[in-house]
Amino acid sequence: METVGMQKDIVPLVMDRAYEDYYTRYIAQTLNFKPIVPPKSNRKLPWKYDKELYKLLNEIESLFRCIQAFRRVFCRFDKLDIMYTGFIHIALFLVAFR
Repeated sequence: METVGMQKDIVPLVMDRAYEDYYTRYIAQTLNFKPIVPPKSNRKLPWKYDKELYKLLNEIESLFRCIQAFRRVFCRFDKLDIMYTGFIHIALFLVAFR
């Protein structure tokens, strides 16, 4: 019997340094995620993490900033979720072709 909400494969989860506490990392690991987060510099027992994968966090955040430059996405004028999702797709298309 498979647990609902659990994944079969381990998936990397790139997190910000603000979420580097043991409790958050434990929850991510129990849900079959591999937390990719650097330890703070004052951590007594630092752990290893994938530095190359963590560098992708900047690209992800940059993409969200570009999408939120569209006022319609930022203010969420659309009442229906399908319309909002559709405009996010349009915004992604426009950002890709800039």
